Amino acid sequence: MAGVDEAGRGPLAGPVVAGCVVLPSDCAYHRFKDSKKLTAAARQDLFAELHDCGAGIGFAVVSHQEIDRINILRASLLAMAKAVAQLAGKLAAGPDYLLVDGTFPAPVGLPQKILVKGESKSASIAAASIIAKVVRDRLMEEYHTQFPEYNFLQNKGYATADHRRAIERFGPCAIHRCTFRGVREFVEGAAANTPRQQGLW
Repeated sequence: MAGVDEAGRGPLAGPVVAGCVVLPSDCAYHRFKDSKKLTAAARQDLFAELHDCGAGIGFAVVSHQEIDRINILRASLLAMAKAVAQLAGKLAAGPDYLLVDGTFPAPVGLPQKILVKGESKSASIAAASIIAKVVRDRLMEEYHTQFPEYNFLQNKGYATADHRRAIERFGPCAIHRCTFRGVREFVEGAAANTPRQQGLW
């Protein structure tokens, strides 16, 4: 049984990332909690613990371009499907059942249970959320070195006040989601050349 979760549906920039985790039977399940309720340091520690304890781990990254092309919901589900496939490629058998955070099933041919607020109900979903969040945060920290004026090191692409001010001042950069409200308004020719805007905040 694998837990599946994603990180990065709401930001104005960067990819969406999904994690898929099968926890070993002898691990300390109680240690894995919703990644949003953990400090960055705690997430890093648990990320390392998941790799050290023999957990089965898969993750997948879907780019901002793909988000703009197919919309954030489909991109999130695509990331989940890819994360499941990556994990399946590492295991001799399985996963054969999924616990999926959210309200939509992962688009894979496996039996699954959908859990709203699943990170607080399932250790394996919580573990998947930690994998997805840490991978995405590290990607955004790398992007910060390319685009320091947007402060991705701190805001990770989310629609904070300082991030929105930076978009207004400098315009969108190469990793902004051009169909999202808060970015689309600053893209030249957006009304004529981009799909209907997506708004998540």
